[in-house]
Amino acid sequence: MPSSLHPDRLLPVDAQARAVARRLYEAVRDLPILSPHGHVDPRLLVDDKPFSDPASLLISSDHYVTRLLHACGVPLDELGVGQGPLSEQQARQVWRTMCEHWTAFRGTPVRYWMEAELVEIFGATERPAAATADRIYDRIAARLADPAFHPRALFRRFGIEVLATTDDPADDLAAHRALAADPDWTARVLPTFRPDRYLEPGQGWGTAVTRLGEAADIDTSDYDGYIRALENRRRHFIAHGATSADHSHPDVGTEPLTHGEAARIYRAALRGTASEAEGVAFRRHMLLEMARMSCDDGLVMTLHPSVRRNHHAPTHDRFGPDTGHDIPLRAEFTDALRPLLQRYGTAEGFHLILFTLDEAVFTREIAPLAGFYPSVYAGAPWWFLDAPDAIRRFRRAVTETAGFSRTSGFVDDTRAFCSIPARHDMSRRLDCGYLAELVAEHRLDEDEAMETAVDLVTVNPRKAFKL
Repeated sequence: MPSSLHPDRLLPVDAQARAVARRLYEAVRDLPILSPHGHVDPRLLVDDKPFSDPASLLISSDHYVTRLLHACGVPLDELGVGQGPLSEQQARQVWRTMCEHWTAFRGTPVRYWMEAELVEIFGATERPAAATADRIYDRIAARLADPAFHPRALFRRFGIEVLATTDDPADDLAAHRALAADPDWTARVLPTFRPDRYLEPGQGWGTAVTRLGEAADIDTSDYDGYIRALENRRRHFIAHGATSADHSHPDVGTEPLTHGEAARIYRAALRGTASEAEGVAFRRHMLLEMARMSCDDGLVMTLHPSVRRNHHAPTHDRFGPDTGHDIPLRAEFTDALRPLLQRYGTAEGFHLILFTLDEAVFTREIAPLAGFYPSVYAGAPWWFLDAPDAIRRFRRAVTETAGFSRTSGFVDDTRAFCSIPARHDMSRRLDCGYLAELVAEHRLDEDEAMETAVDLVTVNPRKAFKL
């Protein structure tokens, strides 16, 4: 059977609400994409080389796809994970494997995104299956050879106005500099300051801190030099267009240390003698320091905590990080963030965007925090929660307490370049559906719903992320 994309997909079932949702969606469908948090490598756009093959582009590099296939018994090495360039034979076999397991994606957002990519980008309308795999592969491979399907051409076709990357503080940001200097490039590709590895003492930390100091040209052999180096690299990122700093730790504790205690633990961590408890205390203190720096330099602070990274050690040892086995933990924000918010929650210009993988936190903690503190925004559902039903639950959970204006706008958080338009389209449809239900219930007038739908796409991300 052919794959068809129904024009009313994800819109309300109720006829009255669906009619309103259609009108709202028409107003936002073609608005430019603002992507303030993601993981696309900016060198993709600098080099503008043709994508190598359909499997590497759409399967091997997308842990959303590979993790579910792995759960169905397909080894990651049979999906090209961690293998670098694939031969044509290997790529075709990876593609066949995905198509043979297409039923595993039924009801998942991965299927929604993948169908949109296949049909809307590549014009591949056959449903993936063992019998259709080679024909679909050949069609996509032929398209990838066309300059109209090179990275820059697709970027423009997708309507992306702003794309934020995620970058190591010691990165020289040469790719961002090259794009900014290119007269043929007009979109904004912004770096994002991601200092996690420099805030968490542990194995290899001393080497990382030394590298940080070298990048900043500052001696990091003591705590004060370390702080100056972090501040220096933040300024470097701001000079290259950065508007936010991104943080992901096991928790968001922000208990302060005295300067003397922080310096003592820092020295011990450099020697490799700091205890695990001291390392945690230092990281929590440094998260508070990151907030202090954001108040000073204006970078938005985003937090997405409570993930057990690399849950399956053998997979990490063989294939590396970001290969599909990061698993959510329970989260707590109210008490953990109180030291930070006591100091900076009402500071002028400070923006703190809170993301979570623990849905209970939306209602219990994030919405109430965003509904009081002028600095706090409720981050959109991401990662395991950027799915239709979870996004609907988010709107219901947060709107009652914090309204629409205290939310961040959608973030796609993706490494899969071609999934960006599909993910944003999904969010726009779902938000329009929710707003249409409010209109149908006579809780909102349609002109207000229309204004809100546009704001969620354009105003909210610009405001929250200072775009």
